Amino acid sequence: MPHWLQLMADSLPALLWAGLIFTIPLTLLSFTLGLALGLVTAVVRLFAPAPFAAVARFYVWVIRGTPLLVQLFVIFYGLPSMGILLDAFPAALIGFTLNIGAYSSEIIRAVISSVPRGQWEAAYSIGMSWSQAMRRTILPQAGRVAVPPLSNTFISLVKDTSLAAAITVPELFQTAQRIVATSYEPLILYIEAALIYLVMSSVLSALQGKLEQRFARYGGFLEARA
Repeated sequence: MPHWLQLMADSLPALLWAGLIFTIPLTLLSFTLGLALGLVTAVVRLFAPAPFAAVARFYVWVIRGTPLLVQLFVIFYGLPSMGILLDAFPAALIGFTLNIGAYSSEIIRAVISSVPRGQWEAAYSIGMSWSQAMRRTILPQAGRVAVPPLSNTFISLVKDTSLAAAITVPELFQTAQRIVATSYEPLILYIEAALIYLVMSSVLSALQGKLEQRFARYGGFLEARA
């Protein structure tokens, strides 16, 4: 067996384990928490009093206007100067959550705004409260439109987790860096890590396509009933 192929075979279990233990949990937790934060931020920007909406806009402006890597460094390396010490994984989780929250809030805000005003009026006409109208009428319609951009955000997050290596989270890419430090074969190991990310992104893209088809059929069913 060629040397490069043997090296890839030997390092594959460690890379996959790092992906299973750190990359995937970090992605799922960050996206779930970030999506919840994005929903709250979007609702605040659309419906809350002006002072609260201004705070939400400021948060989105800061996060979207600064690099994710800088945000991670501020949380992990900067906060200790204020007496706030965080382990690497929680620091990465906070950083990715804040980042996803800002970007997803813009998606959610746009899709909620795209729901016709008549849907609100129809919900109110049958006695729904604001929260009931939002939960039962507006969000289901907005969610169908939000699936493609939010899916793209999730796929991007999978790749962005490699930035957590910069703050010592032993995820997939950092594990590859550690193996490079002992094998002195950066090209082979980094290509292998890239291939793993490529496979994960391809699988998620295929799932995204199926999810979009399902929502499209559901949307067509609703339109037929209407």
